[in-house]
Amino acid sequence: MQNEILLLVSLIVTFSAVLVLFYLFQEQGLYLWTIVATIAANIEVLIVVTAFGMEMTLGNILFASTFLITDILSELYGKKSAQKAVYLGIATSVIFVVISQSWMLYRPNENDFASPAICTVFSNTPRLMLVGIAVYVIVQLFDVWAYHKWWAFTEKKFGDRKKFLWLRNNGSTMISQLLNTVLFTFGAFLGTHNTATLLSIALSSYVIFLVTSLADTPFVYFARYLHGRMGEKPSK
Repeated sequence: MQNEILLLVSLIVTFSAVLVLFYLFQEQGLYLWTIVATIAANIEVLIVVTAFGMEMTLGNILFASTFLITDILSELYGKKSAQKAVYLGIATSVIFVVISQSWMLYRPNENDFASPAICTVFSNTPRLMLVGIAVYVIVQLFDVWAYHKWWAFTEKKFGDRKKFLWLRNNGSTMISQLLNTVLFTFGAFLGTHNTATLLSIALSSYVIFLVTSLADTPFVYFARYLHGRMGEKPSK
């Protein structure tokens, strides 16, 4: 049960960290987490584990937290702020690819012990990052678009702008995560794992994303509560 416990703890700690940064730095704290999660998730995704009877890659929870970020930004600061977070994630990925690949151009000293491990990890980074960037752009921008479409629908249908946060939060993220799961799993790992493993990774990833989508809803509500307590202007 070690992996299962670690995943549950990681979920709580990760989403709580988003709220702590939001409380401390408001909008800028959410942008900060976007950068941290983008770098860490693209490294962590190289690790394959078994948990809850499924084979899965790590990085799913960190990546799911970027959807929590865009949903909070959409809810509290508007569509442009959410899109800004997406663009920050793209810029972070591109810069990290360039920097990490430059490390392997150096000729190691005879006393160096880290280079072989760094090369093993980051030799796969360009493909993962390039696929990740493409998928990130498609999925995150779609998620922001879907969030506001759901919002416009519920506001028009029920005449209340604040209600049905849970619907726009989960309605946009669940569809976006399905798109993300299919595009990233096959784009990043086709040829690296066999078809059975790819399908297992895709299924387990989507199950995790469904769970994290439902789990992040209370955090979006709490972020809105904190936003009100801080006396900031509502989103437009």
